[in-house]
Amino acid sequence: MSVNGTAHQPGERAWPEEGVTRVPFWVYQDQEIYASEQRKIYQGSVWNYLCLEAEVAKPGDYRTTFVGDMPIIVTRDQDDEIYAFENRCSHRGSLLALENQGNTREFACVYHAWTFDLQGSLKGVAFKDGLNGKGGMPAEFCLENHNPKKLRIATVHGLVFGSLSDDVAPIEEYLGEAILGRIKRVLGGRTTEVIGRFTQALPNNWKLYFENTKDSYHASLLHLFFTTFRLNRLNMKGGILLDESGGHHVSYSMVDPEKDKSADYSDQGIRSESGFTLADPNLLKGFKEFPDGITLQLLSVFPGFVLQQIQNCIAIRQIVPRGTDKCDLNWTYIGFADDTKEQRSIRLKQSNLIGPGGFVSMEDGCVGGFVQRGIAGSSEVSGVLEMGGNTTESQDTRVTEASVRGFWKAYRSLMSL
Repeated sequence: MSVNGTAHQPGERAWPEEGVTRVPFWVYQDQEIYASEQRKIYQGSVWNYLCLEAEVAKPGDYRTTFVGDMPIIVTRDQDDEIYAFENRCSHRGSLLALENQGNTREFACVYHAWTFDLQGSLKGVAFKDGLNGKGGMPAEFCLENHNPKKLRIATVHGLVFGSLSDDVAPIEEYLGEAILGRIKRVLGGRTTEVIGRFTQALPNNWKLYFENTKDSYHASLLHLFFTTFRLNRLNMKGGILLDESGGHHVSYSMVDPEKDKSADYSDQGIRSESGFTLADPNLLKGFKEFPDGITLQLLSVFPGFVLQQIQNCIAIRQIVPRGTDKCDLNWTYIGFADDTKEQRSIRLKQSNLIGPGGFVSMEDGCVGGFVQRGIAGSSEVSGVLEMGGNTTESQDTRVTEASVRGFWKAYRSLMSL
């Protein structure tokens, strides 16, 4: 059988010979692939975004999150260090923390009252020694042998990452100089504050959304608001940065008044403008926050972290897989402790641009589902990723799919595909 130039037998899972310029649609559909991703990627040699340091600011604070589909608790203990461990009682598997966040001295399982400290160590078993000389645990039972899985922790400019691997490189090496520098550009030296959050349920495989965040080619074609109000066009000055692994990327652009007058879109008959106007133009009113003139920066860290700066709207997106055909997108909107009242008001107003109902990104909540539904009967077919060539290198244009190809480079390496 040959599809798109690739020969393989039905039922086989061979990657197309063209490499990262082709993506087989079965990779979004196969349950065995999904299960393997949990082991080889999320629990493998990667750093997973967990939360903000500001969300566990005080001793006793905790925040629940996920690594793949594994529930996780992040804590700050009395030693002022951050810890993370599986949100699972080692007795019968119940969740330990039932709330998204809080402050506590310990975690007691509601099922049988087994207790764990803020580092995830089992400290108490109800009626461990039985009653009246009867029942209880065996004499050889050792608390230390029954802890939930614990994660390694790394922090970068107020972001908390965790890994279940002993082999993963230090976080600075994992990210690389270019990506680390662009995180510092937005968050470095600043005290973050959460100014809003919500979770968006998406009807598609997690990889489709992560690809979307790396796909600079689509941004001014799908999102009519971007082009109508001249916020983002491919003819603006900008580019793509990738780390050596290909898994992390930065897409950036800046307003260019001269390019803004060009007819690059209209000459091709591309849907680039509308007759819509804003009843409140102040929605787009901003303040100069960064001296480099960059008005849009999207940064991703493999396997599921996104840091956005769109005008003065700064947010974190965390992608959580929920099966082969659905995922959750956790949004956390960020302000800073030194924001003026006016700046905070601008950030909150601009938050209407981004999210499931946002003027810019509501289409992203649909298009992944369009793909998931569109490929339902075509698992043997492959998508094409040839815009901008076939490399996974940084480029000084955004008319490229280099960063999407980079994702598949990193993905295939970890998955051995």
